[in-house]
Amino acid sequence: MKPMLDRSDSDVVLVVDDVPDNLSVLHDALDESGYTVLVATSGEAALQRAAQALPDIVLLDAMMPGLDGFEVAKRLKSQAVTAHIPIIFMTGLTETEHLVAALEAGGVDYVTKPIKPKEVLARMGVHLQSARQARQTRNALDAFGYASIAVRASDGRLLWQTPLARELLETYYGTSAPETPAAILTWLRRHLADAEKQIEPPRLAAERGARRLSIRLHQQTGDDDWLIVMREVSDAAIIESMSLAFKLTAREAEVLYWVVKGKINRDIADILGASPATVKKHLERVFAKLGVETRTAAAGMAMNRIRQLHPQFEG
Repeated sequence: MKPMLDRSDSDVVLVVDDVPDNLSVLHDALDESGYTVLVATSGEAALQRAAQALPDIVLLDAMMPGLDGFEVAKRLKSQAVTAHIPIIFMTGLTETEHLVAALEAGGVDYVTKPIKPKEVLARMGVHLQSARQARQTRNALDAFGYASIAVRASDGRLLWQTPLARELLETYYGTSAPETPAAILTWLRRHLADAEKQIEPPRLAAERGARRLSIRLHQQTGDDDWLIVMREVSDAAIIESMSLAFKLTAREAEVLYWVVKGKINRDIADILGASPATVKKHLERVFAKLGVETRTAAAGMAMNRIRQLHPQFEG
């Protein structure tokens, strides 16, 4: 396995150009500015380096022998693992159709040759900041259990996914990028008209035993691209949340959970493998900690808290 780059101190830039002098000028300027610089002298090498290193940004020569920059960009954008990487084209072609082609291939910007390092650095700074903010947002969502994916509705391609989303899609649907699960794609397409009017469609749910996945359409991110957010809920996660929220023991939280689900003490005893008398004692301690006197009051208080922490929960 190839060692991962240390990304803690600098952004990683992949520079792609078949002219060594151009690479040298850019490498020196970027290196002096604190970037970690990778280089490739052909389209094939660029695709390999991008897939291995996952750079933060790509500076891509438009005209190269063999696989040109336009095709390289299209291939990078077609793969979920590299689709999010911003691409700045470097081109000596200034005709409008060439610049349009660069943007249509997936570029976010372009600079014209001969290259002016200061201009390149300025353009990079803008796009790196946007990419960094998007990455931080996705990582923050993962940290709080909200996995996210971006899907293109027309062709069903999964454009990018967070690490947690990758795990959830494999667990619930047995799929991996760039394939979007058929159920999610069908649901998305069915509700596109409402979504385009900013009417949030009903959530999609998937189940796997005691685990449930709630899927909601978050927002449109491009002409045909949609951000979808997923969150997994399980009995265990809800019980743990109640334990923390109300300072209950694990068993007290279990008892309260089944009270919320409408079970009587005898049923709860059967579920937990305890006696009804033991369940009653746990419930009395729950009442004391919640400051209530009845099952109905305890269930109502617990339900309100659960819905705050797990909006997709159905009691």
